[in-house]
This record gives sequence, structure tokens and C-alpha cells, in this order.
Amino acid sequence: MFIAYAVVGGLLALVLAASATLTLQRNDQIVTGMRKVQVPDSWLPRLAVLKAAGAIGLIVGLWITPLGVAAAIGVTLYFIGAVITHLRAKDYELAPAAVLTAVAAAALILRALS
Repeated sequence: MFIAYAVVGGLLALVLAASATLTLQRNDQIVTGMRKVQVPDSWLPRLAVLKAAGAIGLIVGLWITPLGVAAAIGVTLYFIGAVITHLRAKDYELAPAAVLTAVAAAALILRALS
């Protein structure tokens, strides 16, 4: 299970790090998507920090199990919130958020079992 967590957690951490970087840089596609679901621009730096913290936690969680579990819980909750935000805004293009929720949940299960 540990190797599976290392792969899933590592790939998820890469996605989170890239997303955090693009969010901090106010990438047009990210900003447009956030505005579409009515997320205020002032939230972007905080959301980027949450993604970066999740990425770091998943990687450090390779060596410190409780941190890996906590990070996976946080990332899962983050993406559940993203799905809810899409639904509340009646934006049904939520496949990326839903897939990332499932990947984060898989990372949580794999880390908890290893």
C-alpha cells in the first residue's frame, strides 16, 4: 500500500503544486474559472496556500504517517468544497474537482492503510 500511496500522493502533490503556482500567478484560466463559480479574487492567495500546504503535507507524509493522513484529509475536504462550490453556482463542469476529490480520497485510504 505504501508504494501505491507514494505514487498517488506524489502525483496529487505535483498537481496541487502546479495549481497553487498558477493560482498565485493569477493565470487567466484559473481566474476565469474561479469567477465563474463566484469565488472572490481576494480568496486566491489563501486557496493557493492551502493547495501548497496540501502538496507539502502529502510529500512529507511519506515519512511522517500522521501528517500524510492529515494532508490527505485536508485535500479531500478542499476538493469536496470545490465540488459544492460548483454545484451552488450551478456550474456543472465539475469533473476536474470531482476527479481530484476521488484521487485525494484514494490517497487518504492508501496512507491510512500503509
